[in-house]
Amino acid sequence: MKIATWNINSIKARMHALTDWLNKTDPDIVCLQEIKTENEGFPYMEVEALGYNVLVHGQKSYNGVAILSKLPFEDTLTGLPGDETDQQARYAEAVVMGQRGPVRVASIYLPNGNPAPGPKYDYKLAWMKRLRTHAESLLPHEEAVVLTGDYNVIPYDQDTHDPIGWRGDAAFRPETHAQWQALLNTGYTEAFEQMDGRAGQYTFWDYQRGAWQNDHGIRIDHLLLSPQAADRITDFAIDKFVREGDKPSDHVPVIGTFDL
Repeated sequence: MKIATWNINSIKARMHALTDWLNKTDPDIVCLQEIKTENEGFPYMEVEALGYNVLVHGQKSYNGVAILSKLPFEDTLTGLPGDETDQQARYAEAVVMGQRGPVRVASIYLPNGNPAPGPKYDYKLAWMKRLRTHAESLLPHEEAVVLTGDYNVIPYDQDTHDPIGWRGDAAFRPETHAQWQALLNTGYTEAFEQMDGRAGQYTFWDYQRGAWQNDHGIRIDHLLLSPQAADRITDFAIDKFVREGDKPSDHVPVIGTFDL
Protein backbone atom coordinates (compact mmCIF):
# COMPACT_ATOMS: atom_id res chain seq x y z
CA MET A 1 0.00 0.00 0.00
CA LYS A 2 1.45 3.34 -1.09
CA ILE A 3 0.51 6.25 1.19
CA ALA A 4 1.61 9.72 0.11
CA THR A 5 1.44 13.29 1.32
CA TRP A 6 1.67 16.42 -0.81
CA ASN A 7 1.14 20.09 -0.11
CA ILE A 8 -0.26 20.88 -3.52
CA ASN A 9 -0.52 24.66 -3.02
CA SER A 10 -3.95 25.05 -4.67
CA ILE A 11 -5.80 22.11 -6.20
CA LYS A 12 -7.24 24.31 -8.95
CA ALA A 13 -3.84 25.65 -10.01
CA ARG A 14 -2.17 22.26 -9.77
CA MET A 15 -4.77 19.76 -11.03
CA HIS A 16 -2.62 19.10 -14.10
CA ALA A 17 0.34 18.22 -11.88
CA LEU A 18 -1.78 16.01 -9.62
CA THR A 19 -3.21 14.08 -12.57
CA ASP A 20 0.20 13.54 -14.11
CA TRP A 21 1.74 12.41 -10.83
CA LEU A 22 -1.13 10.06 -9.96
CA ASN A 23 -0.86 8.42 -13.37
CA LYS A 24 2.91 7.96 -12.99
CA THR A 25 3.05 6.90 -9.35
CA ASP A 26 -0.30 5.17 -8.75
CA PRO A 27 -0.50 5.65 -4.96
CA ASP A 28 -3.30 3.98 -3.00
CA ILE A 29 -3.86 6.91 -0.62
CA VAL A 30 -2.89 10.55 -1.09
CA CYS A 31 -3.14 13.20 1.60
CA LEU A 32 -3.24 16.73 0.19
CA GLN A 33 -2.68 20.03 1.99
CA GLU A 34 -3.32 23.66 1.04
CA ILE A 35 -6.03 22.77 -1.44
CA LYS A 36 -7.22 26.38 -1.02
CA THR A 37 -10.86 25.80 -1.85
CA GLU A 38 -14.13 25.21 -0.09
CA ASN A 39 -15.61 21.71 -0.27
CA GLU A 40 -17.92 22.53 -3.15
CA GLY A 41 -15.02 23.88 -5.22
CA PHE A 42 -13.01 20.66 -5.13
CA PRO A 43 -12.73 18.84 -8.49
CA TYR A 44 -14.48 15.67 -7.29
CA MET A 45 -15.43 14.38 -10.73
CA GLU A 46 -11.92 14.63 -12.12
CA VAL A 47 -10.33 12.92 -9.11
CA GLU A 48 -13.01 10.22 -8.86
CA ALA A 49 -12.50 9.49 -12.56
CA LEU A 50 -8.92 8.58 -11.69
CA GLY A 51 -10.19 5.89 -9.32
CA TYR A 52 -10.23 7.65 -5.96
CA ASN A 53 -12.74 8.18 -3.19
CA VAL A 54 -12.47 11.71 -1.82
CA LEU A 55 -12.68 13.27 1.65
CA VAL A 56 -12.39 17.07 1.73
CA HIS A 57 -12.12 19.56 4.57
CA GLY A 58 -11.92 22.83 2.68
CA GLN A 59 -11.67 26.55 3.36
CA LYS A 60 -12.07 29.48 1.00
CA SER A 61 -8.73 30.66 -0.44
CA TYR A 62 -6.65 29.30 2.44
CA ASN A 63 -5.57 26.04 4.06
CA GLY A 64 -7.77 23.03 3.30
CA VAL A 65 -6.89 19.33 3.35
CA ALA A 66 -8.11 16.26 1.50
CA ILE A 67 -7.63 12.49 1.42
CA LEU A 68 -7.85 10.53 -1.83
CA SER A 69 -8.18 6.76 -1.47
CA LYS A 70 -8.60 3.84 -3.84
CA LEU A 71 -10.09 1.96 -0.90
CA PRO A 72 -13.52 2.94 0.47
CA PHE A 73 -13.61 4.97 3.65
CA GLU A 74 -14.75 3.02 6.70
CA ASP A 75 -14.77 6.07 8.99
CA THR A 76 -13.85 9.74 8.63
CA LEU A 77 -13.12 12.81 10.75
CA THR A 78 -12.65 16.43 9.70
CA GLY A 79 -11.17 18.97 12.07
CA LEU A 80 -8.62 18.36 14.81
CA PRO A 81 -10.36 17.65 18.13
CA GLY A 82 -9.70 19.79 21.19
CA ASP A 83 -10.89 23.28 20.21
CA GLU A 84 -14.42 23.78 18.90
CA THR A 85 -13.68 27.45 18.16
CA ASP A 86 -10.92 26.64 15.65
CA GLN A 87 -12.33 27.28 12.18
CA GLN A 88 -9.15 26.65 10.17
CA ALA A 89 -9.32 23.61 7.88
CA ARG A 90 -6.11 21.82 8.74
CA TYR A 91 -6.96 18.20 9.61
CA ALA A 92 -8.74 15.25 8.01
CA GLU A 93 -8.63 11.61 9.05
CA ALA A 94 -9.93 8.42 7.51
CA VAL A 95 -9.92 4.68 8.15
CA VAL A 96 -9.66 2.19 5.29
CA MET A 97 -9.51 -1.58 5.42
CA GLY A 98 -6.19 -3.03 4.27
CA GLN A 99 -5.37 -6.66 3.69
CA ARG A 100 -4.07 -6.95 7.25
CA GLY A 101 -6.72 -4.88 9.00
CA PRO A 102 -7.71 -1.25 9.46
CA VAL A 103 -5.37 1.54 8.41
CA ARG A 104 -5.91 5.04 9.81
CA VAL A 105 -4.50 7.94 7.80
CA ALA A 106 -4.50 11.68 8.49
CA SER A 107 -3.80 14.69 6.30
CA ILE A 108 -2.25 17.46 8.40
CA TYR A 109 -1.49 21.07 7.55
CA LEU A 110 0.17 22.31 10.70
CA PRO A 111 0.18 26.10 11.16
CA ASN A 112 3.18 28.02 9.86
CA GLY A 113 3.42 30.14 13.00
CA ASN A 114 5.30 33.16 11.68
CA PRO A 115 6.04 35.76 12.83
CA ALA A 116 7.43 34.22 15.98
CA PRO A 117 7.02 35.02 18.76
CA GLY A 118 3.47 36.30 18.49
CA PRO A 119 -0.17 35.19 18.32
CA LYS A 120 0.34 33.05 15.21
CA TYR A 121 3.16 31.21 16.91
CA ASP A 122 1.08 30.69 20.04
CA TYR A 123 -1.60 29.15 17.81
CA LYS A 124 0.98 26.84 16.22
CA LEU A 125 2.21 25.54 19.57
CA ALA A 126 -1.32 25.09 20.89
CA TRP A 127 -2.26 23.22 17.71
CA MET A 128 0.75 20.94 18.13
CA LYS A 129 -0.31 20.14 21.69
CA ARG A 130 -3.80 19.25 20.46
CA LEU A 131 -2.30 17.06 17.75
CA ARG A 132 -0.16 15.25 20.32
CA THR A 133 -3.19 14.60 22.52
CA HIS A 134 -5.22 13.25 19.61
CA ALA A 135 -2.35 11.20 18.16
CA GLU A 136 -1.75 9.60 21.54
CA SER A 137 -5.43 8.74 21.85
CA LEU A 138 -5.20 6.68 18.64
CA LEU A 139 -2.45 4.36 19.84
CA PRO A 140 -4.53 2.12 22.17
CA HIS A 141 -6.53 0.95 19.11
CA GLU A 142 -3.33 -0.83 17.97
CA GLU A 143 -4.04 0.07 14.34
CA ALA A 144 -1.59 1.00 11.63
CA VAL A 145 -1.70 4.82 11.88
CA VAL A 146 0.03 7.08 9.36
CA LEU A 147 -0.10 10.78 10.24
CA THR A 148 1.01 12.55 7.07
CA GLY A 149 1.32 16.13 6.06
CA ASP A 150 3.03 19.47 5.91
CA TYR A 151 4.07 19.85 9.54
CA ASN A 152 5.94 23.14 9.05
CA VAL A 153 8.64 21.64 11.27
CA ILE A 154 12.32 21.35 10.28
CA PRO A 155 13.43 18.59 12.65
CA TYR A 156 17.23 18.89 12.53
CA ASP A 157 20.06 21.05 11.20
CA GLN A 158 20.63 18.57 8.38
CA ASP A 159 17.08 19.19 7.14
CA THR A 160 17.87 22.68 5.87
CA HIS A 161 20.59 24.07 3.63
CA ASP A 162 21.08 26.98 6.07
CA PRO A 163 20.49 26.13 9.76
CA ILE A 164 21.73 29.50 10.97
CA GLY A 165 19.48 31.42 8.59
CA TRP A 166 16.41 29.45 9.66
CA ARG A 167 17.14 29.58 13.38
CA GLY A 168 14.50 32.18 14.31
CA ASP A 169 11.78 30.80 12.03
CA ALA A 170 8.71 29.23 13.61
CA ALA A 171 9.55 25.93 11.91
CA PHE A 172 12.94 25.78 13.61
CA ARG A 173 12.57 27.35 17.04
CA PRO A 174 13.38 25.40 20.23
CA GLU A 175 9.74 25.47 21.33
CA THR A 176 8.71 23.89 18.04
CA HIS A 177 11.35 21.20 18.38
CA ALA A 178 10.19 20.48 21.92
CA GLN A 179 6.60 19.96 20.74
CA TRP A 180 7.80 17.81 17.82
CA GLN A 181 9.82 15.61 20.15
CA ALA A 182 6.90 15.35 22.57
CA LEU A 183 4.74 14.10 19.70
CA LEU A 184 7.30 11.46 18.76
CA ASN A 185 7.68 10.47 22.40
CA THR A 186 4.06 9.32 22.50
CA GLY A 187 5.14 6.33 20.39
CA TYR A 188 5.36 7.48 16.77
CA THR A 189 8.29 6.98 14.41
CA GLU A 190 9.18 9.34 11.57
CA ALA A 191 9.29 7.32 8.34
CA PHE A 192 12.21 9.26 6.88
CA GLU A 193 14.37 8.72 9.94
CA GLN A 194 13.59 5.01 9.91
CA MET A 195 14.10 4.43 6.19
CA ASP A 196 16.64 7.05 5.07
CA GLY A 197 18.02 9.66 7.45
CA ARG A 198 20.48 11.29 5.04
CA ALA A 199 21.22 15.00 5.21
CA GLY A 200 19.94 17.32 2.50
CA GLN A 201 16.81 15.39 1.55
CA TYR A 202 14.39 18.28 1.15
CA THR A 203 10.65 18.44 0.42
CA PHE A 204 10.18 22.21 -0.04
CA TRP A 205 11.98 24.83 -2.11
CA ASP A 206 10.83 28.45 -2.12
CA TYR A 207 9.85 30.05 -5.42
CA GLN A 208 12.25 32.93 -4.75
CA ARG A 209 16.03 33.41 -5.02
CA GLY A 210 16.69 30.35 -7.14
CA ALA A 211 16.01 28.01 -4.24
CA TRP A 212 15.16 25.02 -6.43
CA GLN A 213 17.99 25.58 -8.88
CA ASN A 214 20.51 25.84 -6.03
CA ASP A 215 18.94 23.09 -3.89
CA HIS A 216 18.30 25.52 -1.05
CA GLY A 217 15.49 23.52 0.50
CA ILE A 218 14.04 22.33 3.77
CA ARG A 219 12.37 19.11 4.91
CA ILE A 220 8.98 19.86 6.45
CA ASP A 221 6.67 17.19 4.97
CA HIS A 222 6.58 14.08 7.14
CA LEU A 223 4.97 10.69 7.72
CA LEU A 224 4.65 9.71 11.39
CA LEU A 225 3.96 6.04 12.03
CA SER A 226 2.38 4.12 14.86
CA PRO A 227 4.33 0.99 15.90
CA GLN A 228 2.05 -1.16 13.72
CA ALA A 229 2.76 1.02 10.66
CA ALA A 230 6.48 1.33 11.43
CA ASP A 231 6.73 -2.47 11.50
CA ARG A 232 5.16 -2.67 8.03
CA ILE A 233 6.94 0.07 6.05
CA THR A 234 9.00 -1.33 3.19
CA ASP A 235 10.05 1.73 1.17
CA PHE A 236 10.20 5.52 1.35
CA ALA A 237 10.61 8.11 -1.39
CA ILE A 238 10.63 11.87 -1.98
CA ASP A 239 9.40 12.55 -5.52
CA LYS A 240 11.67 15.50 -6.29
CA PHE A 241 11.06 15.23 -10.03
CA VAL A 242 7.62 16.80 -9.52
CA ARG A 243 9.27 20.15 -8.64
CA GLU A 244 10.54 20.41 -12.24
CA GLY A 245 7.07 20.19 -13.77
CA ASP A 246 4.90 22.89 -15.30
CA LYS A 247 3.83 25.48 -12.68
CA PRO A 248 4.85 23.21 -9.80
CA SER A 249 3.95 23.40 -6.14
CA ASP A 250 6.79 24.54 -3.89
CA HIS A 251 6.45 21.17 -2.09
CA VAL A 252 6.93 17.68 -3.55
CA PRO A 253 5.15 14.41 -2.69
CA VAL A 254 6.51 12.10 -0.01
CA ILE A 255 5.55 8.41 -0.23
CA GLY A 256 5.70 5.50 2.17
CA THR A 257 5.11 1.95 0.93
CA PHE A 258 3.66 -0.50 3.46
CA ASP A 259 2.84 -4.18 3.71
CA LEU A 260 -0.70 -3.47 4.86
